[in-house]
Amino acid sequence: MTVNKETAVKLINEKCMENFGCEATEATQKQMYFALCGVLKDLMVKQRHAFTKDVKEKQKKEVYYMSMEFLIGTSLRNNLYNLGLTEPFKAALSDYGTDIEELFNMEPDAGLGNGGLGRLAACYLDSMTTLGIPATGFSIRYEFGIFRQKIVDGWQMEFPDNWLNEGDVWLKVRPDEMYEVKFGGYVKDSYENGRYKAIYEGYNTVNAIPYDMFISGYESDAVNSLVLWSAKSPKSMDMNQFSRGHYVQSLEENTMAEVISKVLYPADDHIEGKKLRLKQQYLLVSASLQSIVAKHMKNYKTLDNLGEKVAIHINDTHPALCVPELMRILLDEYNYEWDDAWTICQKSLSYTNHTVMSEALERWDVKLFSDQLPRVYQIVCEINRRLTAGLKNMYGDDMAKIEYMAIISNSQIKMANLCLACCHKINGVSALHTEILKNGIFRDYYNIAPNKFTNVTNGIVTRRWLCQSNPLLTDFIKELIGDGFIKNAEELSGLKKYAEDESVLKRLEEIKRENKVRLGNLISTRNGINVSPDSLFDVQIKRLHEYKRQLLNVLQILYMYNEIKDNPGIDFVPRTFVFAAKASAGYFMAKQIISLICAVSNLVNSDPEVRDKIKVVFIEDYKVSLAEIIIPAAEISEQISIAGKEASGTGNMKLMINGAVTLGTLDGANVEIKERVGDDNIFIFGVNAGEAEQIQRNGYNPSGYINKDPRIFRIINMLTSGVLGKGYGEIAHDLWTRDVFMNLVDFASYVEAQKRVSEAYKNRAAFNRMSLMNIAGAGIFSSDRAVKEYAENIWNL
Repeated sequence: MTVNKETAVKLINEKCMENFGCEATEATQKQMYFALCGVLKDLMVKQRHAFTKDVKEKQKKEVYYMSMEFLIGTSLRNNLYNLGLTEPFKAALSDYGTDIEELFNMEPDAGLGNGGLGRLAACYLDSMTTLGIPATGFSIRYEFGIFRQKIVDGWQMEFPDNWLNEGDVWLKVRPDEMYEVKFGGYVKDSYENGRYKAIYEGYNTVNAIPYDMFISGYESDAVNSLVLWSAKSPKSMDMNQFSRGHYVQSLEENTMAEVISKVLYPADDHIEGKKLRLKQQYLLVSASLQSIVAKHMKNYKTLDNLGEKVAIHINDTHPALCVPELMRILLDEYNYEWDDAWTICQKSLSYTNHTVMSEALERWDVKLFSDQLPRVYQIVCEINRRLTAGLKNMYGDDMAKIEYMAIISNSQIKMANLCLACCHKINGVSALHTEILKNGIFRDYYNIAPNKFTNVTNGIVTRRWLCQSNPLLTDFIKELIGDGFIKNAEELSGLKKYAEDESVLKRLEEIKRENKVRLGNLISTRNGINVSPDSLFDVQIKRLHEYKRQLLNVLQILYMYNEIKDNPGIDFVPRTFVFAAKASAGYFMAKQIISLICAVSNLVNSDPEVRDKIKVVFIEDYKVSLAEIIIPAAEISEQISIAGKEASGTGNMKLMINGAVTLGTLDGANVEIKERVGDDNIFIFGVNAGEAEQIQRNGYNPSGYINKDPRIFRIINMLTSGVLGKGYGEIAHDLWTRDVFMNLVDFASYVEAQKRVSEAYKNRAAFNRMSLMNIAGAGIFSSDRAVKEYAENIWNL
């Protein structure tokens, strides 16, 4: 896209006149922000029109990516960068006395996601657009995204994140293309000419209204769309209630409908929360599939070729309702026979699994499901009947195996099994994860249809997580190997030839220090803690979950604290530990761990004997824009989940490409990182997945580890002694009795690994070489590579 400075000046002025009735010279900074975003949106609309016209004329196969989360973050900087328009608009704004960086800082994160799953979806949309693949993402227009986190007296508090105040500027509503989504009611059986026909009555209707968010690609003619559905009632007001003075009741129906798209992941520790989550998932799936089918019918006049022209991808189990809903549309609205409809579904649908933890594989209570989605429930029952009949032919009376593989058992509907039974491809997201799926939780399905299973290791957008987040490093890499890595990240391997170049390694260290200073300034402003940029920055930033083992990190910090207190003159490499994480609102233990991190921070940072050697910082309200500041400053990347639990990870890749050295277990994509960088450029510790499983199988007894290791015993006593300002009895009790994620099994190995980190950091040239080798090995973890693999092996583009 070509726009010079003069054109940019003109476009901004015209948009100010159009939207605010004033010249750009008279506009407020907020008006300039809206004007600039509006200009970019207009330019993308024009480019998208040309792209979609070309797709339609050439009848290209299209991808539809279904995900409850798209953690887009901010869009202004990214769109300017991808479209190659940063410089002309920067210069144009300067003429109007506006600093473009100030406009960047005004934009809220589109927090439509919880963590890695949603950020992965955003990266894939970016890469699909860059590669010219016609694709549409589907999600929900949550009015309030992932909550705004405040730490009050060490405890996480959740506040609404109303990102739409400024973020709505990127959305284009299409009210004329809304779809009805039906809940509740009942199904009457009838027959026409001997053929069964379901008559659905007594339901409540919610209208799903689409909002388009346009997705740019780097140096690409393509512009794709993320469609976000908003829920509305067909009746905005009950006039009879209003006329009688029942004003609140008159709005109740519309309010209850709008709740569906109100909040990302409502707490589901009660029945109303579960019902709302199910409604969210069905709204997403039903509206999206109705729109896909309507568009396909308009273009091709038949659904017989849906699987040849459409790839519908289910990102984790949240959109698993795609299976019965597509069947419902084909059976009830287009009168397909069951077998023909099932064949179309199988050809059209594919599924990515993102977890090996059985408790994270979604299940729905039959009563709740059948009450809310009676016709869909009928179809699920029929899918299950046919599936189990086939399994009985294979396995006879092995009811345990059949129940494990069934979609419905023990009064629960298992959504992963629904995907496994239908989708033509199932993939894991790292080599280790996929092997665990095939040999572990999905083994029985793999034995039946091994060709269904494949692996696509996750990836990240280099352009966002290196080029935009770390311009200093990017410019230096361009000097060394050119700019080809921006579109082909594998070219980063060209950096290996500088592994012994002292001047290159020194410059890498200087760039890292500048990024550490930037993060240090943010920490000083937000936390009131001064950290030294000459200390080792040790970073663990990710969703707070017990399996990710932020707790293990904290236990090790307490070990370091004790070591320094016992030996004040000890030779110690100064360390700054940086945490950032959000815990799900109803996840008590995760919130306890955040509280513990804050308590340890207070203990360490206020102790004059320790604080010059260790600083601990918890930065509240973790989000994409904050990660873009933390990641370039990181030197150690903590990836310490118990082996066999992390499917892949993408934070490990973002940190790696910015030169952080991984300290981690052999879990998820850490295994592949190790293969890329070699044993000398990563710090590995802990048991492997097989060993962890064997320990559990033999009956893991955490108290044995506590009693054998006085270091652990002392640390756990600290949790209840009051030295931390309050007691953490629940955490201590859990470590004594359960320790599900084996913090104590890996503790000794982790302590030794941290000592190896400190020793390595003393030789800065050698550590800088490790950093360089990590950047050089990061190219394989590009989302462009991952999307190409999906396109070739799963979507058959």
